[in-house]
Amino acid sequence: MKLRTSFALLLALFALHIRCQAQLPEPDGGSIQRGVLPEHWATGGPRCMEMPDWQVQEYNPGLYILRQSGCTDFEKPFVYLLFGKEKALLLDTGSRNGNLAPALQSTIHRWLKRNSLATIPLLVVHTHEHGDHVAGDAALQALNDSAIPITLVPAKVDASRSLYHIAHWPNDIGSIDLGDRVIDAIPIPGHSAASIALYDRKTAILFSGDTLYPGRLYVHNFPEFVASIARLVQFTSGKPVAQILGNHIEQTRTPFLDYPEGTLYQPDEHELQLSRGSLLELEDALVSLHGRPSRLAFRDFTIWPSSTTAEERKAEEKRFETTQKQQLSHMWDQAQP
Repeated sequence: MKLRTSFALLLALFALHIRCQAQLPEPDGGSIQRGVLPEHWATGGPRCMEMPDWQVQEYNPGLYILRQSGCTDFEKPFVYLLFGKEKALLLDTGSRNGNLAPALQSTIHRWLKRNSLATIPLLVVHTHEHGDHVAGDAALQALNDSAIPITLVPAKVDASRSLYHIAHWPNDIGSIDLGDRVIDAIPIPGHSAASIALYDRKTAILFSGDTLYPGRLYVHNFPEFVASIARLVQFTSGKPVAQILGNHIEQTRTPFLDYPEGTLYQPDEHELQLSRGSLLELEDALVSLHGRPSRLAFRDFTIWPSSTTAEERKAEEKRFETTQKQQLSHMWDQAQP
């Protein structure tokens, strides 16, 4: 009995060591390229007449974050633009009514001018296949700009597997080199069949799509989701993770409180970035459910399995319709009664 107890203790200490090991040897930032995130993002108001369709944030000279205005669509997704020496990569194309092309084109042309270049190829990829992340695909494919030759990769498993050279989906890891900028690709089905996370070695940012962000983590295939989170934990073990950046913000700054689906204007929303600690917290929560999908709220996110009954779906649709009606009726001035 004592031997068995000692062995179990050793295993627990080993697991703790793996989780708590230093990701850099010294607190000097290492070779990670630092960046800046805003204290507050623009959402959908308070007056939509004054809001641009897209907010552009320079994280650093090689990474730009664009956020779609809630005045165009309540989803308010983020898209990410990364530059390598040989090509640029755009992660997602926005939601309905986003009209991403003009803001994206302007940002790339300014980057070209800043770097004294005439052209750079753009590779358009996706975190997953849902409509609020691929709606801008057609407009970008139609963009006729010789300075920005575009290759669009469909949000499909086979296309991602080929692009990132993933031998066995979803268990293997792939990568792509933009030119002195390697991006790792980690398959993470569960939210959707084609979900994938990207890890930028330059900035140590993990782009987690709709799988992890401050808000409702919609789970459509629970066993796959559990396995995907374990895969992300394993991949990031021992690696520096400066930020985890997802596709949305639905949480408020008040712990355990979110904005209802359909909200345009979120004046007190949570910051975009999460840490690897959130990923570990999510893994522990999923393990605690013992394979039984259940809604579970935490400080910064909520595990939200797909509704299984007609009554649940009807109630969620009613809440959404009520929120949308109120928000749209106030979109020109959210301060009005």
